[in-house]
Amino acid sequence: MDFASIKTAIVDFVRNHQAYAPFLLALMTFGESLAFVSLVLPTMTIMITVGFVLAAAEIPFWQTWLGAAIGAVCGNWVSYEVGRHFKESAYHLWPLSQHPHLAVRGEAFFHRLGPWAIFFGRFFGPTRAVVALIAGIFLMPGLLFQAANLASASVWAFAILAPGAGLAQYLLW
Repeated sequence: MDFASIKTAIVDFVRNHQAYAPFLLALMTFGESLAFVSLVLPTMTIMITVGFVLAAAEIPFWQTWLGAAIGAVCGNWVSYEVGRHFKESAYHLWPLSQHPHLAVRGEAFFHRLGPWAIFFGRFFGPTRAVVALIAGIFLMPGLLFQAANLASASVWAFAILAPGAGLAQYLLW
């Protein structure tokens, strides 16, 4: 089996099931943005590839972007609420109990940047995993958190899907 036939099989499968694409992207980005799951679920590389496949299957970019953004918003929101509920005892839960340096780095990042930490934290692997949790622990106002969460998820979803979609446009047409 050559590369062209593999590519055709994958693109045809995605095309035939394109209605599920936004929901699957939402699940992937939800996991990527959820404090505890994102440390063991490295989906960034997968997401760039997914952007390529979705563009090759001619699925509208806005649908995939919206699904990815919604999942990312919800993942960070859950992490924020876990932080608000557990407060500093969240540091004693896995995986932060096994990797205390992540909490220390996230806390320093949050204190230095305030609400901008939510926005910029989404773009850096280790901080993405804990910054929303720390915002909840420090009781950042919900409206301020959600504004930064929504803005960062929108830009982040575009940034991870657009390279693959643009590459697909360049290579396939």
